[in-house]
Amino acid sequence: MSLDRSSLIPALKNVATRLRIDSVKSTSEAASGHPTSCCSAADLVAALFFAEMRFDPHDPRNAVSDRFVLSKGHAAPILYAAWAEAGAFDRAELLKLRRIDSDLEGHPTPRLPFVDVATGSLGQGICAAVGIALNARRIGSDYRTYVLIGDGESAEGSVWEAADVAATDRLDNLCGITDVNGLGQSRPTMWQHDMDAFARRWRAFGWHAVVIDGHDLDQVLDAYEEARRTKGQPTMILARTIKGKGVSFAEGKDGWHGRAFKKGDELDRALAELEKQLVPASSSMNLAQQIPRPAAKPPREAPPKPMAAPSYKLGEQVATREAYGTAIAKLGEADSRVVALDADVKNSTFSDKFEKALPDRFYENFIAEQIMIGASMGLAARGAIPFPSTFACFLSRAADFIRMAAISNVGIKMAGSHAGVSIGEDGPSQMALEDLAMCRTQPNITVLYPCDAVSTERLVGLAAYRPGPAYIRTSRPKTPVIYSTDEVFTVGGLKILRESANDVATVIGAGVTVFEALKAHDQLKASGTSIRVIDLYSVAPVDRSALVTAARATEGCLITVEDHYAAGGIGDAVAEAIADTGLTVHRLAVREIPRSGKPDELLDRYGISAGHIVEAVRAMKGRKAVGATADRP
Repeated sequence: MSLDRSSLIPALKNVATRLRIDSVKSTSEAASGHPTSCCSAADLVAALFFAEMRFDPHDPRNAVSDRFVLSKGHAAPILYAAWAEAGAFDRAELLKLRRIDSDLEGHPTPRLPFVDVATGSLGQGICAAVGIALNARRIGSDYRTYVLIGDGESAEGSVWEAADVAATDRLDNLCGITDVNGLGQSRPTMWQHDMDAFARRWRAFGWHAVVIDGHDLDQVLDAYEEARRTKGQPTMILARTIKGKGVSFAEGKDGWHGRAFKKGDELDRALAELEKQLVPASSSMNLAQQIPRPAAKPPREAPPKPMAAPSYKLGEQVATREAYGTAIAKLGEADSRVVALDADVKNSTFSDKFEKALPDRFYENFIAEQIMIGASMGLAARGAIPFPSTFACFLSRAADFIRMAAISNVGIKMAGSHAGVSIGEDGPSQMALEDLAMCRTQPNITVLYPCDAVSTERLVGLAAYRPGPAYIRTSRPKTPVIYSTDEVFTVGGLKILRESANDVATVIGAGVTVFEALKAHDQLKASGTSIRVIDLYSVAPVDRSALVTAARATEGCLITVEDHYAAGGIGDAVAEAIADTGLTVHRLAVREIPRSGKPDELLDRYGISAGHIVEAVRAMKGRKAVGATADRP
């Protein structure tokens, strides 16, 4: 903005004061919230929204607008106040804060068009901001990304994962602002107002660090300008502020975190003090009308082409993790929105195939799973289709990020390889045995578990365009191709691989256990017993109708077998699906902490091999026979 500072500063002071007033009023009306955390950041937010960022308040999702992420999500009232001040919605809506009939929730979510990702679980917004900045690079835009974090939040390890990656990627279009108000929820923050301690850390991580007084608007504006001029590295503005600024009885005092001012004396005193801080300014000075709009038009991305079909031969031995790498490379060549992210295991997940084909859209995060998922969230929020992949067990390090991705309902397409005891000798620290449960517990995450190369490629293609988050589980061992290259798959479907009119039980597997079920089928058939075999490649959602039909056709005998712990996986998915039918499920799963060994040894030792399936079928058949005899008159 080109306004003379002698006119701009008084106007910004009034904006900051109004942001404080609105934050105080809305939290008091809600009788909950964090007004003092809003008050400390008011000057920073006022200068950013009304003198620095380029955006259109009436088109907040504009692809080339500057972006703002409130990583310290508990300060949501000031975010809402800023957008109301900019004219995005009626200021009266602020008084509906935290009501069930309002999208102005206690922490920001993308229910609101000006929120890219849900924040509030601290240490996540800055990771998403890295992804949003990467997306600008992907589409060739000069939009800038700003992220406001808290000083207490800076104790989170994910903040420093983001710091590392942003510096390594030389994201000079990313500007962080740390609101150093010195007070946390229960006590002073780790470094309190030691600004040198903050600066040393950020500079050590490769950022350009600028230390300012966060209530001096001249310094704030200078810092934003300096960040814009800085090339080759991201900038962190370290702003010394006072928590509760503007309200004397709360300024810099402990015990006010997350505490709204009570209606009556507290609120009246706070508002009276704040209203006295409004300064004379030009009556014609309407900063909302002078917000610079983005100059460039949103880029047109090439329409996606059909993904190339699989080209495997029946019986060919291919690990699903390798087919995953082939699939995302094909998908990336067909659709410029597709990107891949890695955590230093690309040669094991085979995402390196994507890197070799499309290096400009491959983002290495090294051994840091939180930033990988967080950056994926930011990329997805801005229109990319990100495929972050690592060993499935290490995704659990980012479980909270996966939870927030579900809350954001962003289209990240996670892939976890090396799942279950079938990985063999590496032992339990590398065996994901809870990943299906971790993802299934979120109601909007699609969970897919292919068993062969063809199904892997087809399911990757389906996941890419499925709304919301998705998880694809892949395996380490090579498995035979059992599907023809023109086989059709659907999210929420399954495949019946073996069936006859004489089936006495239905065995349901996915991934590697599909082949154990097929072996069991052949062994039982040789002794005159027929079973139905199902590949439950879609674990969430599941095909309830087909499961019920199969169960009723096989005398109610359902057996699930999974390379996963008993809780939360395939057995639970099937049991939940048929719960209202009165049918029950016999579950074969890993029920103790496993150990190292060869894959076949481990499958057998932990009760999920073909032999155990055969025993389960015979036991159930025997119980049925005993029951039938007992029922005779």
